[in-house]
Amino acid sequence: MRLWHQNLIDKLPRQQLLGQHRECCALRGKGWGKKHATVDYVFKYDPSRLVAYHFKVMAEMKDRGYSPAQEWIDDSYRGKTLGYDNSFCTLDPSEHFTKHTIYPEHNDRYLQDCISNLSEKGVVCKYMDT
Repeated sequence: MRLWHQNLIDKLPRQQLLGQHRECCALRGKGWGKKHATVDYVFKYDPSRLVAYHFKVMAEMKDRGYSPAQEWIDDSYRGKTLGYDNSFCTLDPSEHFTKHTIYPEHNDRYLQDCISNLSEKGVVCKYMDT
């Protein structure tokens, strides 16, 4: 489980983009707070950052002609099992969505790590400008 650097979202191939959507859905649902070495940093912050990141993923999906389930557009939605939880986000996700960096961990080094990770998997990433 990994959240790719936010600057890579619009460069990811189809499989990785759709996988990122599934990861966000899992984290927003029952996966919230469950330890996982690669994504533990998301739990240090209000869930609004994860929702903002997910909004960015879904915006790219829409730009490519995909139709993510409309329920996920609601920041209180936590999946079919958990339904809606108005206390999930205590901050407005749009504040993070418009900021330059959603997660401070998504720095230049993390960007290079993500590009290397994708490359090792044989995934060609169209990212050109770091």
